[in-house]
Amino acid sequence: MREAYHIPSTLEEAARLLARYGGAARVVGGGTDFFVDEGHQDVSALVDVTRLEGLSDVSYHPPFVVIGCGATHSRIVASPLIQQRGTALAEACGQIGGPQVRNVATLAGNIAHALPAADGTLALLALGGEVMVAWAEGDALRTEWRALAQMFLGPGRSAIDSTRHIIAAMRFLPTGEREASAFARVMRPQGVALPIMGLAVRVRLGEDLATVESATVTAGPAGPVPFCARQCAQVLQGRPLNERVIAEAGEALLAEAQLRDSPHRATRAYRAQVLPVLLRRALHAAYRRAQAAQHQYA
Repeated sequence: MREAYHIPSTLEEAARLLARYGGAARVVGGGTDFFVDEGHQDVSALVDVTRLEGLSDVSYHPPFVVIGCGATHSRIVASPLIQQRGTALAEACGQIGGPQVRNVATLAGNIAHALPAADGTLALLALGGEVMVAWAEGDALRTEWRALAQMFLGPGRSAIDSTRHIIAAMRFLPTGEREASAFARVMRPQGVALPIMGLAVRVRLGEDLATVESATVTAGPAGPVPFCARQCAQVLQGRPLNERVIAEAGEALLAEAQLRDSPHRATRAYRAQVLPVLLRRALHAAYRRAQAAQHQYA
């Protein structure tokens, strides 16, 4: 039984509330994941972080785009800054649930839930995202930026203890000249819209606007945690983005991904067919955008 539901107005207040309960309270955002699993949540109080001062918006703090923990998926999708400089994240957040879910669910909650198929998490990971972790230590508020890739221990197992720590904000370096990102996904159309497979890319082209100077590819569910496909990205680096290279990158992606059968999503064989197709779609989209960005930021 819940003893209390707290709605603090500052990050320091939220951190101190968690410390006061000593592990018996936990952070909640939109609650779209928490209340589904409420029967498994053994806490006596909730600390709602969606109304913390300055942490409900998307903003630019050079050189980073910063997203507060209270920012909903709808707010991220509507942000011109995200649309232009973090397109994959706008595309991913726009596919989460329906409008009602996107209006209350947060990217911070998506990350905290630590599922390997989380759309927003995959996109932010491809963008090289980081998270600000906050906690109370005595009378002091402590904060630390950590790489997003370090936040996951296994399916649904986060490195963040939500009874003691808060994901206060997220950030990434925005795409610039000759650079762009994209997200692609296949999901079950019936009933609950579970993602069968999602994939995000970030690419930077060389001065010839044909060669891939650098790339990041993420996919899920392709392992126990949101997956960064390093071998796939290595195949792309320094090569022209043509169909032969994309096919080789797809083979490398399949070789390193850990696909499995799922009674609720799809078979391993089907996912193996889908994954290279998503890679091709996302790469082509990012390639076109990166070429356009040459003129946009010149």
